[in-house]
Amino acid sequence: MRVLYVDDDRVNSLLFAEVARKAKGVVVEVAGSAAEALEAQERNAADLLVLDLHLPDDDGIQLLARLRHQAGRQVPAYLCSADDPSLIEARARAAGFEACWNKPLDVPLVLSALRRHVTAVDGPA
Repeated sequence: MRVLYVDDDRVNSLLFAEVARKAKGVVVEVAGSAAEALEAQERNAADLLVLDLHLPDDDGIQLLARLRHQAGRQVPAYLCSADDPSLIEARARAAGFEACWNKPLDVPLVLSALRRHVTAVDGPA
């Protein structure tokens, strides 16, 4: 399963990639901006999107619609933010995100979601 992780903070990107390695069958591509994410999605469409809310050239909620339009399908997605979840959760869900993950990431929660999506994409091991 291909995951596109979009965050302009390089440390967060490295941490996510390291966490995702623990979920077998996950390959992470990292983008540091909305423009990079759109290029990555054009090259090789992701099976799952994980988007930071605050990007230097867009906002993760607006980017989701653009990435899904480009993919031509409703790619599952999670929003990541250090903002208070109670302030953004409803907006994220209304935009079509499955959930809003707070930073720092809850590793067991992220792994559980990744493993669930791997099974949905690849089938049971």
